[in-house]
Amino acid sequence: MKCVILIDESLPLGLIANSASVLSLSLGKKVDGIIGNDLKDINNRTHLGITTMPIPILKSNKTQLKELREKLFEDKFNECIVVDFTNVAQRAKTYDEYAKLLSITSQDELEYLGVAIYGPKKLVNKLVGSIGLLR
Repeated sequence: MKCVILIDESLPLGLIANSASVLSLSLGKKVDGIIGNDLKDINNRTHLGITTMPIPILKSNKTQLKELREKLFEDKFNECIVVDFTNVAQRAKTYDEYAKLLSITSQDELEYLGVAIYGPKKLVNKLVGSIGLLR
Protein backbone atom coordinates (compact mmCIF):
# COMPACT_ATOMS: atom_id res chain seq x y z
CA MET A 1 0.00 0.00 0.00
CA LYS A 2 1.07 3.57 -0.58
CA CYS A 3 0.00 6.95 0.72
CA VAL A 4 0.57 10.37 -0.86
CA ILE A 5 -0.69 13.88 -0.31
CA LEU A 6 -0.90 16.41 -3.14
CA ILE A 7 -1.11 20.10 -2.28
CA ASP A 8 -1.64 23.15 -4.48
CA GLU A 9 1.87 24.61 -4.48
CA SER A 10 0.55 28.15 -5.11
CA LEU A 11 -1.05 28.32 -1.65
CA PRO A 12 0.57 30.42 1.08
CA LEU A 13 2.81 28.38 3.39
CA GLY A 14 0.26 28.45 6.24
CA LEU A 15 -2.48 27.00 4.03
CA ILE A 16 -0.10 24.35 2.70
CA ALA A 17 0.67 23.27 6.27
CA ASN A 18 -3.00 23.40 7.26
CA SER A 19 -4.08 21.39 4.22
CA ALA A 20 -1.47 18.68 4.85
CA SER A 21 -2.47 18.54 8.50
CA VAL A 22 -6.20 18.19 7.78
CA LEU A 23 -5.62 15.50 5.14
CA SER A 24 -3.23 13.57 7.40
CA LEU A 25 -5.62 13.56 10.33
CA SER A 26 -8.47 12.33 8.15
CA LEU A 27 -6.34 9.52 6.71
CA GLY A 28 -5.26 8.54 10.21
CA LYS A 29 -8.90 8.04 11.12
CA LYS A 30 -9.75 5.99 8.03
CA VAL A 31 -6.68 3.76 7.56
CA ASP A 32 -6.29 1.02 10.15
CA GLY A 33 -2.69 0.50 11.22
CA ILE A 34 -1.29 3.68 9.67
CA ILE A 35 -0.48 4.97 13.17
CA GLY A 36 1.96 2.88 15.17
CA ASN A 37 1.85 2.03 18.83
CA ASP A 38 3.05 4.40 21.51
CA LEU A 39 6.73 3.91 22.25
CA LYS A 40 9.04 4.43 25.24
CA ASP A 41 12.47 5.99 25.20
CA ILE A 42 15.38 4.88 27.39
CA ASN A 43 14.05 7.08 30.22
CA ASN A 44 10.68 5.29 30.08
CA ARG A 45 8.94 8.39 28.72
CA THR A 46 6.07 7.74 26.34
CA HIS A 47 6.05 9.02 22.77
CA LEU A 48 2.70 8.68 21.03
CA GLY A 49 2.58 6.57 17.88
CA ILE A 50 3.26 8.25 14.55
CA THR A 51 2.69 7.10 10.99
CA THR A 52 4.12 3.71 10.10
CA MET A 53 4.70 4.63 6.46
CA PRO A 54 6.24 7.49 4.53
CA ILE A 55 3.74 10.07 3.27
CA PRO A 56 5.32 12.14 0.52
CA ILE A 57 3.83 15.59 -0.03
CA LEU A 58 3.64 16.21 -3.77
CA LYS A 59 3.29 19.52 -5.59
CA SER A 60 0.21 20.15 -7.64
CA ASN A 61 -2.01 22.95 -8.90
CA LYS A 62 -5.75 23.68 -8.90
CA THR A 63 -6.35 22.20 -12.36
CA GLN A 64 -4.35 19.04 -11.72
CA LEU A 65 -6.01 18.50 -8.33
CA LYS A 66 -9.49 18.89 -9.80
CA GLU A 67 -8.72 16.46 -12.66
CA LEU A 68 -7.17 13.96 -10.24
CA ARG A 69 -10.11 14.16 -7.86
CA GLU A 70 -12.57 13.61 -10.72
CA LYS A 71 -10.60 10.56 -11.85
CA LEU A 72 -10.64 9.17 -8.30
CA PHE A 73 -14.45 9.09 -8.35
CA GLU A 74 -14.23 6.36 -11.05
CA ASP A 75 -15.09 2.81 -9.99
CA LYS A 76 -11.62 1.48 -10.77
CA PHE A 77 -10.29 3.51 -7.83
CA ASN A 78 -12.74 2.08 -5.27
CA GLU A 79 -9.79 0.36 -3.54
CA CYS A 80 -8.34 3.76 -2.67
CA ILE A 81 -9.17 5.87 0.32
CA VAL A 82 -9.36 9.46 -0.87
CA VAL A 83 -9.59 12.57 1.29
CA ASP A 84 -10.00 15.97 -0.26
CA PHE A 85 -9.70 19.44 1.21
CA THR A 86 -11.58 22.16 -0.65
CA ASN A 87 -12.10 25.89 -0.61
CA VAL A 88 -15.50 25.23 0.99
CA ALA A 89 -13.93 23.36 3.92
CA GLN A 90 -11.18 25.92 4.32
CA ARG A 91 -13.53 28.89 4.67
CA ALA A 92 -16.09 27.20 6.94
CA LYS A 93 -15.84 28.11 10.63
CA THR A 94 -17.43 24.89 11.94
CA TYR A 95 -17.97 21.37 10.64
CA ASP A 96 -21.73 21.97 10.58
CA GLU A 97 -21.19 25.06 8.42
CA TYR A 98 -18.94 23.01 6.12
CA ALA A 99 -21.62 20.33 5.80
CA LYS A 100 -24.29 22.90 4.91
CA LEU A 101 -22.07 24.74 2.42
CA LEU A 102 -20.91 21.54 0.75
CA SER A 103 -24.48 20.30 0.35
CA ILE A 104 -25.33 23.34 -1.79
CA THR A 105 -22.06 23.50 -3.75
CA SER A 106 -21.71 21.93 -7.19
CA GLN A 107 -18.61 20.03 -8.26
CA ASP A 108 -17.87 22.83 -10.72
CA GLU A 109 -17.60 25.34 -7.85
CA LEU A 110 -15.17 23.27 -5.78
CA GLU A 111 -11.51 24.19 -5.75
CA TYR A 112 -9.20 21.57 -4.26
CA LEU A 113 -6.42 22.73 -1.97
CA GLY A 114 -5.18 19.19 -1.50
CA VAL A 115 -5.97 15.51 -1.97
CA ALA A 116 -4.69 12.52 -0.01
CA ILE A 117 -4.66 9.05 -1.53
CA TYR A 118 -4.08 5.70 0.16
CA GLY A 119 -4.26 2.59 -1.94
CA PRO A 120 -2.45 -0.19 -3.74
CA LYS A 121 1.07 0.94 -4.59
CA LYS A 122 0.80 0.22 -8.34
CA LEU A 123 -2.46 2.14 -8.63
CA VAL A 124 -1.20 5.15 -6.67
CA ASN A 125 2.06 5.19 -8.63
CA LYS A 126 0.14 5.10 -11.89
CA LEU A 127 -1.84 8.16 -10.77
CA VAL A 128 0.94 10.29 -9.32
CA GLY A 129 4.26 8.66 -10.23
CA SER A 130 5.42 11.54 -12.40
CA ILE A 131 4.55 14.31 -9.91
CA GLY A 132 7.43 15.86 -7.98
CA LEU A 133 7.81 16.54 -4.27
CA LEU A 134 6.60 19.84 -2.85
CA ARG A 135 9.71 21.70 -1.74
